[in-house]
Amino acid sequence: MSLAPRAVLVRRTTEYEELVARHGTHGQAAFFLRSRGRDVEELADRHHRTRRTLAEVTSAIPPTWRQAQVERADLDRFLFAPEDVVVVVGQDGLVANVAKYLAGQPVLGFDPDPDRNPGVLVRHRPVDAAKLLPSATTAATDELTMVEAVADDTQRLVALNEIYLGAAGHQTARYRLGLEDDGGVVEAQASSGVLIGTGTGATGWLRSVWQERSSGLRLPRPTDERLLWFVREAWPSPATGTSLVAGELSASSRLSLTVESERLIAFGDGMESDAVELTWGQSVRVGVCRERLRLVG
Repeated sequence: MSLAPRAVLVRRTTEYEELVARHGTHGQAAFFLRSRGRDVEELADRHHRTRRTLAEVTSAIPPTWRQAQVERADLDRFLFAPEDVVVVVGQDGLVANVAKYLAGQPVLGFDPDPDRNPGVLVRHRPVDAAKLLPSATTAATDELTMVEAVADDTQRLVALNEIYLGAAGHQTARYRLGLEDDGGVVEAQASSGVLIGTGTGATGWLRSVWQERSSGLRLPRPTDERLLWFVREAWPSPATGTSLVAGELSASSRLSLTVESERLIAFGDGMESDAVELTWGQSVRVGVCRERLRLVG
């Protein structure tokens, strides 16, 4: 007999909860913000909207399903099961945060604050939960492309939006960069790091770099099996070049980087606290990930 689905609700601590935890009481948090020209009621209102959304979505879970909740800070310690339906309540970035821990489970995103959030990944309103959840295991999904980085010591990093390779603190990184499907051309570089992004990431950091460069590269769509990459602020010198600073990766191509600094890091989707560390002489290959995020449309 197959197990009933388990609804895993993913949320993050609200700004209001963080303030109250830091200052002890609502009143102390209000005093702290008031001294800086802010009103705690704005944050409290967003907090209460999030709590109401969580309650409404939770009440819509079919009674025969099992349930679990996990905070964003605990995702790396939570074990997702094959029969899970992942229910994200929060901002678009929370879907990206959970994506790398999944292996094909369907994801439903509910937006508690549509006036503030773009709703690219948290596409649904709480009122629709009762209709959407019972059919989530069989519903049509968008298969969103992800990006992966694999180091020569088998460390692996997966991201939905983008992966950054560079120095901690975004200082000068030194490395050798190459395209494996371009005749083995390799260039020594000194830069602020390399950004490799997906079509989903093309609504965020990747797009900002693309736009700043006035790049002629075509931005991918979220379901396209291709990536764009950009070297940030490459520095020309007698020992370093600037000829390989942007490009496209197909599903079968890989960008390779060999570290020539004491320490570089790779992190995904802005989560620098969950970084892969790379030392002198190590190499890492970046390309399209074989897994996809299954987002219920």
